[in-house]
Amino acid sequence: MTLSIALAWCDPYPPVVDDEVPLRDALAALGATPSTPAWDAAIRWSDFDAVLLRCTWDYHERADQFLAWCLATSRVTRLVNGPEVVRWNLDKRYLAELERHGLPIADTIWFEPDATRDAIDQGIGEALRRGWTRCMLKPAIAANAWGTLRLDLSDPAAHALARAHLAKPEWGARPFLMQTYLSAVETEGELSVIVIDGVPTHGVRKVPARGDYRVQEDWGARDVPWEPEPAALELARRAFEVAREVTGEDLLYGRVDLLRNADGDLVLNELELVEPALFFRHGPQAATRLAEALVARVRGA
Repeated sequence: MTLSIALAWCDPYPPVVDDEVPLRDALAALGATPSTPAWDAAIRWSDFDAVLLRCTWDYHERADQFLAWCLATSRVTRLVNGPEVVRWNLDKRYLAELERHGLPIADTIWFEPDATRDAIDQGIGEALRRGWTRCMLKPAIAANAWGTLRLDLSDPAAHALARAHLAKPEWGARPFLMQTYLSAVETEGELSVIVIDGVPTHGVRKVPARGDYRVQEDWGARDVPWEPEPAALELARRAFEVAREVTGEDLLYGRVDLLRNADGDLVLNELELVEPALFFRHGPQAATRLAEALVARVRGA
């Protein structure tokens, strides 16, 4: 039986490098027919044997609509990763849950939606008491460094800059987080462990352009292969373990993003389970493993 597999996309798809070719080739080699419809396309999703979330990179701009689509699609076909994973992982407040389970994250202060001026000022005051010199402001629902601001806390205008940033209408009513700035991102970069069907397949080191902190290639960053150290593999294992426990779903794929803190220890920066770039160009075997695992799940259903 030929399987019809939708690799959910966004339209327009804006890659610098189309890194998904190895996955499409691997699916075709297994006798499946892959296609790349936009997730919000007006099509009959029940026609597909499975829908794999891949490059839905505009989801954060319409998070409620995207989650509703995930739920509706999961009712008529197999959606991978599943809707409960999407619901949990869509909002970066999942990091607080991982921290409660003992995983290290960057020191973080949380802001509720529509944070008041007093709340923002109190947050910056708390950051200064903790000894922060610089910080990152991030929307809790975002992708590709969207809405992220690097802030120098020694700047007399820091309070006003933070208040103005959080008040921008384009963010909507969404929570924000403020994290201590880990300067290793500018030198060593962000370190990623890619996990397919429960097994780490390869690692990637993403280094921003000089003077920048954004590790996505859209912002001029470069990425190179990286051999994950034992501590990185252990953090990846624990993160996936917690995610499975919390969501109740068997995760097919994901990416664990790590940064090194001032003490040289690795901390979890992101656990990407919705639409992570998987850097098949640095680990083509991962594309084969993902295709094989997906096909096995669909045929074994």
